[in-house]
Amino acid sequence: MRMNDPERTGDLRLRPLSARSVVLSLLLGTHPPQLPARELGRLVERFGVGGSTLRAALSRMVAAGDLVRTETGAGYRLSDRLLDRQTRQDEAVRPSTRAWDGDWEMVVITATGRGPAERAELRTRLAALRLAELREGVWLRPANLDRPLSVPLDQVAQHYTARPDRPAADLAGSLWPLDAWAGTARALLAHIDGADRPADRLAAFAAVVRHLLTDPVLPPALLPADWPGDALRAAYTDYRRELIGEIRASVGGRR
Repeated sequence: MRMNDPERTGDLRLRPLSARSVVLSLLLGTHPPQLPARELGRLVERFGVGGSTLRAALSRMVAAGDLVRTETGAGYRLSDRLLDRQTRQDEAVRPSTRAWDGDWEMVVITATGRGPAERAELRTRLAALRLAELREGVWLRPANLDRPLSVPLDQVAQHYTARPDRPAADLAGSLWPLDAWAGTARALLAHIDGADRPADRLAAFAAVVRHLLTDPVLPPALLPADWPGDALRAAYTDYRRELIGEIRASVGGRR
């Protein structure tokens, strides 16, 4: 099973972000991820979100556990659940890698008797670790990521280091749709170049983050020529720096 099935290359069909998505995009890109309500209102205006729409969205987000009120009650911050999402997003933009010596990580699922929901949740966790499924219950990837496997996996799986007999580039190409991922990345880069309205740019870069979360982050030797992963990360890093500058200016200007 392939880890990543991106949108059709060149057919991004990006939709305008909802008020909820605008708020989350701003907070997920902010460290620490909290903003005063007044400044949040000023910021979302430039993305086409009005005051009444924002207030309704914030109320629903608090009720859903996406946001919590700050201690002073004058602002909002991400819930603990979404702090995990922010961590994953940060790691997608700046993955921590190490030199690859040819070893592969292999995770073999050993637990039995799990229901469909548990199996689906485990598959999601393994994919988030940038592993791909060779066959049912056997997941692997090149051992070039500088990150531990999550401890709870010890209860349901065993972890090995392996060196497959199959040529590494051939194996990687069978596990991840690399050409399709690269095609979508290039389409996103082209779309960004033509996006002028703030709301369109925010929607485009939200799509960039989603796409980076599915980048297998393979060793360079296993990637096709002209791999656009670094270019996509650089474009997002520049945009986030620009957005953070606007947020700081907005908050600082009200003090």
